[in-house]
Amino acid sequence: MASNSNIATKARKKAEADFATWLMMAKLGGFDELPPNAQSFLTAYRARLETMSEAESTDLAVREVYGAYYSEMGGEGAAPEPQARKPTADGNVIQLQRRPKPQSRPLAASHSSGPTTRRSLPALLIFGGMVALIVLYRFLTH
Repeated sequence: MASNSNIATKARKKAEADFATWLMMAKLGGFDELPPNAQSFLTAYRARLETMSEAESTDLAVREVYGAYYSEMGGEGAAPEPQARKPTADGNVIQLQRRPKPQSRPLAASHSSGPTTRRSLPALLIFGGMVALIVLYRFLTH
């Protein structure tokens, strides 16, 4: 059971990624370069767009690809129904999270006898040093 669940998860992720890739390639004019199975899934997807919404057609197409991948990966029986995802209020917007800023230490703590940490040099200073080394190397070799 655990291996079928693992196969189902992998097949679902691969189906979602592949279908999105195929759809983008088709929109960019690369439909003919897609493999035959991708072309057939996309043809069925386009035909369904006339009778249902884009979201419904996409969901159905991903389920079809998922079922095909599940059986190809060695899943036994029918592909299990994936758990429903939580809908986001923003639609397809992805919220990026930033790392929290590190807490600054008081000055007295930074001058203590504890382990010292190296401060990173600004990128401009590093770039300037590399340029100077290249110029010096060229000067010395000519």
